[in-house]
Amino acid sequence: MENLSLEEVRIAKVKEIKTPYPDRYEVNEEICKVASLEDGTTDVKIAGRITAFRKIGKLTFFRISDIAGQAQAAIKKDEVGEERYNHFQQIIDTGDFIGLEGSIFTTKTGEKTLRVKAYTFLGKSFLPLPEKFHGLQNSELIYRQRYLDLIMNQKTKERFLLRTKMIQAIRRYLEEEQYIEIETPVLTNQSSGALAKPFVSHHNALDIDVFLRIAPETYLKRAIVGGFTKVFEFARCFRNEGMDATHLQDFTMLEAYCAYYNYLDNMKFLQRMLVSVIEKVFGKTAITINDHSVEFAGEWPIVTFRELLIKDCGIDINQFETAESLLAEIKRNKIELNTSDDLAAMGKGNLIDLLYKKVSRPQIVQPTFLTEHPIELSPLARANDEDPQITDRFQLIINGAEIINGYSELVDPAEQALRLEEQAQLNKDGDQEAMVMDTEYLTAMRHGMPPISGWGMGIDRLIQVITGTPNLRDSVLFPLMRPDKKGEGM
Repeated sequence: MENLSLEEVRIAKVKEIKTPYPDRYEVNEEICKVASLEDGTTDVKIAGRITAFRKIGKLTFFRISDIAGQAQAAIKKDEVGEERYNHFQQIIDTGDFIGLEGSIFTTKTGEKTLRVKAYTFLGKSFLPLPEKFHGLQNSELIYRQRYLDLIMNQKTKERFLLRTKMIQAIRRYLEEEQYIEIETPVLTNQSSGALAKPFVSHHNALDIDVFLRIAPETYLKRAIVGGFTKVFEFARCFRNEGMDATHLQDFTMLEAYCAYYNYLDNMKFLQRMLVSVIEKVFGKTAITINDHSVEFAGEWPIVTFRELLIKDCGIDINQFETAESLLAEIKRNKIELNTSDDLAAMGKGNLIDLLYKKVSRPQIVQPTFLTEHPIELSPLARANDEDPQITDRFQLIINGAEIINGYSELVDPAEQALRLEEQAQLNKDGDQEAMVMDTEYLTAMRHGMPPISGWGMGIDRLIQVITGTPNLRDSVLFPLMRPDKKGEGM
């Protein structure tokens, strides 16, 4: 096999195998359970990918793994026979999939090991895995070829298993609280449900422009109109905005709505839910995030939007009636807002939001509820009865990130129409994140809505925060990437 590439050498090995691609292999034990089996346990059958070899004379130790764990196996010439042992040495490479049958023993170093009685080749890795000592370090390669990241990096496996466990625990909690999971459209006629710039596409069969949903909100509320009282959805959402370490254009949003609740009820509900979920997943209520101990048990502080901004930058947002006057005050205080959008074209609500994200949010570590948002920032939220300039809304902040947005929902169709008209005018004047008129949703509202409180939680953001990862793409299994120069990848 001289002058052949490593891939060509491995391809040639497949030709030496009588049945190179078997259609199944029956296992009776999980790889991650091998370490808990008693010595002498026989007829153990496992399957997985080989990730390391260590040959000692007529004995070869190797590791076999999957997403849940790894185990050590040992194959000995005297036990499987010279022919099968030599075949193993010549044909099997790191990265290959293999089925193993044998018994359990403990090595002199104290490690539970499968003593191989028989093996079955299950799949060849033509390309070599990254060098084990250094692992996979290149961030672009990690995102583009996540499967290699999962194979080589234990922390990556743990992070995505944690994501799954968190979603499972949240779903179970909601279902136990009698919430019903439903599905809403991804392609919509209106880009409504949140303040965001939408993706636009074209529906050829209907010959109409459509939008990828920016939120499932208005459809989940339609379900409430139809008689549901508690609904939720894990919804893939799309917002055609800037990308940075904490924002992606496509992300997973959990939204839930409860008839007859107000926002205060949901604040209590969500605190109970998250304490339960964290304790179930981590086995405790306090977790460490980037050297900070974050405690979920106990009462969470409640701070108002206005008080927070006065404390952190000295600007009283109630003193500025227009976006222009607020922007002038921000500039007078020499505060640089983190955005590439045209500040002059923004509504007052979006300016306030940017100001808070700049001066206040990074300082909040422990779970904290932020309340009393200006009405300009919440076109679908209910105005406060005592002060109509603010809304019955809250945000949950943990370790400098917004985890949940919640509201007492606006159910008055006349008031909603006025709010949407104001948003539509802002959109027409150049604020691309402002909402447009949604007559179909207004029609649903006119058929009658009960009191409703709803909330939305960014799942990707939640995982990023609780694992302390620097980039949101670290909590997304397959993030969107520009095609590489060879046109490979996503």
